Amino acid sequence: MNYLILPVDQAESVSGTTTTSTIKKRWQWWLLVFLNIFFLLIGETAATLLGRFYYNQGGNSKWMATLVQSAGFPFVCIPLLLFPSNRQPPSPAAAVTPPALRLKIALIYLGLGIIIGVDDLMYSYGLLYVPVSTYSLICATQLAFNAVFSYYLNSQKFTACILNSVVLLTLSAAILGFNEASESSGSIPKVKYVLGFMLTLGASATYSLILSLMQLSFQKVIRKETLTVVLEVQIYTSLVASCVAVVGLFASGEWKGLKGEMEGFEKGKVSYVMTLVWTGLSWQLASVGVVGLIFVVSSLFSNVISTIALPVVPVFAVIFFHEKMGGIKVVALLLAIWGFASYLYQDYLDYRKAKKVSEHVELLVSEHVELLSGHRGGGGGRDC
Repeated sequence: MNYLILPVDQAESVSGTTTTSTIKKRWQWWLLVFLNIFFLLIGETAATLLGRFYYNQGGNSKWMATLVQSAGFPFVCIPLLLFPSNRQPPSPAAAVTPPALRLKIALIYLGLGIIIGVDDLMYSYGLLYVPVSTYSLICATQLAFNAVFSYYLNSQKFTACILNSVVLLTLSAAILGFNEASESSGSIPKVKYVLGFMLTLGASATYSLILSLMQLSFQKVIRKETLTVVLEVQIYTSLVASCVAVVGLFASGEWKGLKGEMEGFEKGKVSYVMTLVWTGLSWQLASVGVVGLIFVVSSLFSNVISTIALPVVPVFAVIFFHEKMGGIKVVALLLAIWGFASYLYQDYLDYRKAKKVSEHVELLVSEHVELLSGHRGGGGGRDC
């Protein structure tokens, strides 16, 4: 058996340095993960509730509700300026991005931005025609869609836990849809409810596709591991999505009614403006968390964390908007939580497996160092 022979003191030094560096990187990784989780949960919950508040108080512009989901991207420039990337390229030549690669990245930003703009519009229609608690439960199906897209685009493996989660989440949405479609109240016509339900379902599928495409772009094209890259992806895709929303706002003629909408807002003009501003900020906070988790972990994990807001939003909907939480909706909620827990359990199993592999590698390194120590201490023994 042939080993790389290093001086004992050098081997021990390398081992100790590697261990310290590994521990430091691991803490930094977990800190980044928890920070992005916080951004995602706070932003998504606040943005969903504010979006419903906008409609409840007299807002009616679907394109304006679409625009605020991406128009807050200038605020993302602040951390980009405060925390520039500290990873310097190895040489001046490496800092120059080939024109072909720049064009490819630009096309990715353009394509993703257009898809995000359309997805935001579908969410806006869904939130208008569907109660916010129902809306949140339908959005849980994005986890099932993401499992499918991750399998085909990101080589994500299907396990029994993931399959169980997909089935439960799909069943949850189906029960909710069939029940409320047949019992929709007079405040929301049945046709509009069905339209809102289908658009929210389509938006969830599209959102899952976006996450998988982002992860694929990080892996295959962008191939950089900096905070700057994460923020740039968010800024440029949001810029394109905002342009799509602005074009839609003027093409549809909804811009003509914005002044009257602001004047007729039940809480007043200032509240109207602040609702739009805080909705935009909340969506950007959530988006930074989403893109950050895709960058640090995976699109699948990002979607799992996004679904954590599922049991939170309906509770706030009951408190603030006095929505009814009937038996069918509770059953759908429990099924969705069960599906989410199944996903978390699979993540836990994956983590344990990765930890065992890491411990096995560290054990091999330790044995290698001990072998080298024995070799040096034995004097004239033959090389292994």
